[in-house]
Amino acid sequence: MTRAFDTFDRRLTRWLARHGVTLLRVSVAVIYLWFGVLKFFPGMSPAQDLAARTIGKLSFGLLAPGAAVFLLAGMETAIGLGLLFGRHLRAVLLLMLAQMAGTITPMLFFPGETFTWAPFAPTLEGQYIIKNAVLISAALVIGATVRGGRLVADPLVHD
Repeated sequence: MTRAFDTFDRRLTRWLARHGVTLLRVSVAVIYLWFGVLKFFPGMSPAQDLAARTIGKLSFGLLAPGAAVFLLAGMETAIGLGLLFGRHLRAVLLLMLAQMAGTITPMLFFPGETFTWAPFAPTLEGQYIIKNAVLISAALVIGATVRGGRLVADPLVHD
């Protein structure tokens, strides 16, 4: 039994090393496309009001709420498409990290809306923001592969 499990584990680990980053990239792309496209339709994204107010504050009121949400929708959709097709990943990941930096700011600008008891009890909006730590980590892993880096199943064995 142990030998069969070891064989299965080695094969699975090799498969994960070959395909894991691609699956990560595509899954993050789906999230960005889904959330981005929703913002093109007023009232469909639960985050659009908070996003519009945040962008308004970041732009010192220069962007109207509708324009801010449309801009964010375009940015998120572009990030999703870039990740999905694996094109211009350096630029896409830079844009993603800039977008993520903006996504964190409501916790500073609107703590009453992102926490019920700061900083320990986030609201649903706060949880929505905090989960972005996973997306940031995903961007870092994907970024480690843009110059040919890859995961290896066994660092002592070279494929």
